[in-house]
Amino acid sequence: MKYKMRIKIIKFGDVLLSHPAGKDAYLLTESHIFHNLNADEEIQLDFSEVKVLTPSWADEFIGGIKRSHKNHMSFLNTDNPSVEAFLKTVLN
Repeated sequence: MKYKMRIKIIKFGDVLLSHPAGKDAYLLTESHIFHNLNADEEIQLDFSEVKVLTPSWADEFIGGIKRSHKNHMSFLNTDNPSVEAFLKTVLN
């Protein structure tokens, strides 16, 4: 059975703008949540209620996760236009 760790991005705010804020969010997640992450556990990033996501914030947060963990990552509730645009740019 594959385990899933869901991270609600709204906990970092509904307007996510800068590199420093994204890095702070990543470091907080790394130290408080990912320290118990299993290698086979899927990371689910849930963007519900996020109003604005900039490439700067996402690059630091999602990029940090990608660099540090080999886990499969999935994205939930990505219907917000700024979230959708970022993910299309990065994932294609």
